[in-house]
Amino acid sequence: MLKYTAKKYCAQGSKINQVLISILMVLPVFSYGAAVGWLSPMGPRLMASDTPASEPVHADVISWMASVVYLVGTPAVFLFGYIVDNYGRKKALMLTSFSMAACWALKLYSTETWALITARAIIGLGVSGSYVVTPLYIKEISEDSIRGTLGSLVVLSQNLGNLAVYILGEYLSYYTTLWICLAVPLLHMLVFTTMPDTPSYLLKSGKVEEARDALAWLRCRDSSEAEVDSELQKLLVELEQSKSGKFVSAVKTLISDRNTFRAFRITLVITLARELCGCLAVLHFASLIFSKASSGWVLTANQQAVVLGVVQLIGSCTASTLVERTGRKPLLGTTCLVSGISMCALGAWFYAQSVSATGVSWLPIAALCLCIYCDAAGLQPVPFVIMTEMFSFQLRGTVTSIVISFACALVSVELRVFQPLAASMGLHMVFWLFSAVCIISTVYIACMVPETKMRTLDEIYTEIGGKKQKDCEADVTKL
Repeated sequence: MLKYTAKKYCAQGSKINQVLISILMVLPVFSYGAAVGWLSPMGPRLMASDTPASEPVHADVISWMASVVYLVGTPAVFLFGYIVDNYGRKKALMLTSFSMAACWALKLYSTETWALITARAIIGLGVSGSYVVTPLYIKEISEDSIRGTLGSLVVLSQNLGNLAVYILGEYLSYYTTLWICLAVPLLHMLVFTTMPDTPSYLLKSGKVEEARDALAWLRCRDSSEAEVDSELQKLLVELEQSKSGKFVSAVKTLISDRNTFRAFRITLVITLARELCGCLAVLHFASLIFSKASSGWVLTANQQAVVLGVVQLIGSCTASTLVERTGRKPLLGTTCLVSGISMCALGAWFYAQSVSATGVSWLPIAALCLCIYCDAAGLQPVPFVIMTEMFSFQLRGTVTSIVISFACALVSVELRVFQPLAASMGLHMVFWLFSAVCIISTVYIACMVPETKMRTLDEIYTEIGGKKQKDCEADVTKL
């Protein structure tokens, strides 16, 4: 049925169906972004004397609500990795939306401490599902020419969710905001039931004709056309070349195969750079940072969060347009470097304040906005694109699960220790640590990370295996 429906509204060979399904599949990520950002406007409201809860929520409860998301997300990614490989990308994404709907519904049902923390814990399923399933889904339904752009929609939708809930939380009531947020995953579950699973997974399941029809619909072509048959044969070849899809076998391959292990190591390092660049800490503790850095600002804490949300969104839109033009490696390296410089400047400003020196009043605000922009424009989206392009179909689910679990663990530790470190060492030392991570990661990106744009796995692994020191020196000059 899909192949006939496509003909009614898209020209032959059009990419509109790939764009349509990509927009639909990032709705759970939008909902996750809103769930994470929800704590910024609603945390102070829950703690206030006029709280919607039966009594003001204690600060320790708010702290647990912030960290429990990633504590649950760390093991949950392996659950979604199993579901993705054994039950399909579509069912895994539907489960993600169901978990997000449960989160919002539980907050509507009760404002007791157990309900608030449990609802936040359920978001851990949302982050796991969003970032395990969505990059795989987009990679396997999109053509090479638009894969980078569609892949950048993942982070764009999360940032849009953040911005949306910042605005809703500033101007609407507690319960009205929850009802609007609940509508998003419900809409996704209703509409996405009509969408196909990925052709790669359908082939893996032995459903060749369904895979052909899905591929034809995605490419806006008739299933009998030669172009569809040619691409289907390529997918079959890729499937035959990677027979072992079990988790243990995949891990063994990651460790035993030299080039695959190098690709895996590169993925872990750029994930570390993405999570420890400091931007997540800035977003979660923006009120604390702004209260110490702002001078003469009249914006409320929520309005300041909206400013950061707008900067995030602009950065995400930039990523969508630049990721295909500049390539993965230059965009990742440049944004990592600029983030490091902005964090260093921010640390220097706070150090000047600590020794009672006079600093430029606009510097901390500009540095905060610049690091958030770079995070959204390159550091967040590009590693996901690189990760999906450096591994074969049978390894993608396992690699994504391990990497997202690793990322959640890093974030949970980062958010837990940020305030204690800031209190004991000073904010300037914390930001200098973030800066050091970014600068060192920039050198690593220049030396070790391959360009994956429009390249096959063989070409990528040839570069990984044959990289020499002189190539590193040349790449540093290009960033």
